[in-house]
Amino acid sequence: MHTSRLLHSLRSRAALASELDELAWTVYDPGISDVFIDEDCGLWTIARSGRRTRHDAARVPPERLRALAVGLIAAGGRHLDVACPLADVVVADGVRVHAVLGSAGVAGTSISIRLPRIDPVTLDDVGVDPALGPAAELRALIRDDVDSRRTTLVTGATGSGKTALLSALLAEVPAMERIVSLEDVAELTPDHPQHIVLRTRQANADGAGAIGIDELLVQALRMRPDRLVVGECRGTEAVDMLMAFTTGHAGGGSTLHAPSIDDVPSRLSSLCSRGGLAPAATAELALSAIDRVVHVRAVPGGSSISGYGRPRPVPGGWRVEPLPIEPSSASTRRIASSPRATTREPAHAA
Repeated sequence: MHTSRLLHSLRSRAALASELDELAWTVYDPGISDVFIDEDCGLWTIARSGRRTRHDAARVPPERLRALAVGLIAAGGRHLDVACPLADVVVADGVRVHAVLGSAGVAGTSISIRLPRIDPVTLDDVGVDPALGPAAELRALIRDDVDSRRTTLVTGATGSGKTALLSALLAEVPAMERIVSLEDVAELTPDHPQHIVLRTRQANADGAGAIGIDELLVQALRMRPDRLVVGECRGTEAVDMLMAFTTGHAGGGSTLHAPSIDDVPSRLSSLCSRGGLAPAATAELALSAIDRVVHVRAVPGGSSISGYGRPRPVPGGWRVEPLPIEPSSASTRRIASSPRATTREPAHAA
């Protein structure tokens, strides 16, 4: 990690710690990944090892908790009030904050904080399920996917490390290439000199001024990107993600919540149906837009890749076909890929 990036992360954490005041120690502890502050349940933390701890001595009064929630969301550029009692932002360097005011939470005001590692995860930091094959070979294949501009969908359950893995993949992109990411919450933090983030915006109190992923895509295409990234698909933005990846900008990526790699097609179809896309149309777009699917799961101390495949058509839809990972020499660490994946060129190539 570059020294300047580390200093930036530490300064960002210092600003967050100042807002948290008496709870500042939670964001500086490198062993903590999640912090929950609830009006009724008190303070809980989750260690990177997975251990959960209740801190009975750190009770936060309701008035202070409400003010803290409003302040943290405001620090992320959004507002939290009676009219908008739920919000999700990123403050500091990739620290995600979700807050619910008492008016919307039965148990009162609640704050959830997700703390990424101060030193970003690299591809070599991510484990590999032994059942898949040799870890070094899989990492070599994934790096080849990045070099060959194969668009990758990273999937997994909540807290599995999807965003961290996608950031690690983007860090492998050559420095001369321009990456533009479209995000609802700016979580991606790749160690890359040309990473530009466009973020959605919620409407103001009068219901005006909202900016969605669809508008960001229009603007991103005017910025001459080499690679497009859609940070996370949780709703109708799944349609925008598929559309973005069929604009001729190969080699991007996105993340998707899915319990297993086999559930990815149905999960994506469900999200796209909310945007008015029929299952057949979703399958056609997915087969055209996505080259690789990498599934990740949480393990004590980090994440592990538990699935690796590519989309393939089946009667009535598509599935993720597992790809073989076998020992081979360094000069032949490649697998047969679709003609589409191997013949892609940068979108603005002559």
